[in-house]
Amino acid sequence: MSELKINKKLFQDRKRTNILSEPEQKLISYLVPRIPNWITSDGLTAIGFLGSLMILGSFILAEYVDIRYLLLGIPGFFVQWFGDSLDGRIAFYRNKSRRWYGFALDIVMDWISTVFIGLGYVLYTVGDFKYLGFTLVALYGWAMIISQLRYRITDKYTIDAGILGPTEIRVIISLVMLFEVLMPGSINWCVLVICIALFIINANDTRLLLKLGDEKDKEDKLKKQQEEAI
Repeated sequence: MSELKINKKLFQDRKRTNILSEPEQKLISYLVPRIPNWITSDGLTAIGFLGSLMILGSFILAEYVDIRYLLLGIPGFFVQWFGDSLDGRIAFYRNKSRRWYGFALDIVMDWISTVFIGLGYVLYTVGDFKYLGFTLVALYGWAMIISQLRYRITDKYTIDAGILGPTEIRVIISLVMLFEVLMPGSINWCVLVICIALFIINANDTRLLLKLGDEKDKEDKLKKQQEEAI
């Protein structure tokens, strides 16, 4: 099967709008056929979870051993991306997809990963900046709720907020961790900027979501009136 056909098969169920969508999808299309058969979809989910543990561990080691251990979080994000991005796609490729099982597992694991990142930051930083860890988790949770409600209203699932998606967020946080090693203390201000950006994005997405909900209500009401008139 050509990579073009593989790409079409793997991503027919969702529309991506993030900046890195094209190279990311090409890389996934290249990797999926080369994953050994003994590695299952659940196995890839476990690999993604291992990446989340690596990220949490990098914060803990940076706080109690040496700040340079923060760099462990960068390969941790790659491992997390590898497992999280390929677990569902490998199921599609092998015609073994379990739509609702996979959907539920993906959401739960995304939430656990987010909590690990927030917890790691709280354990690493000091002073009032610790509250940003809670704020980051809360804002990401808000974004997850928006995506689920959008799915419920439109029956179309998207994981991106405009040009930003999970992959871009991983890249940004990896750069933040690198800058922290080079310039200790910079992580706090970077996380503050990220929180502000997420709040603005979530607020706008909430506005658009409510607009979609209002349009859906009008559509359902009109459909009901037409049915009653028959």
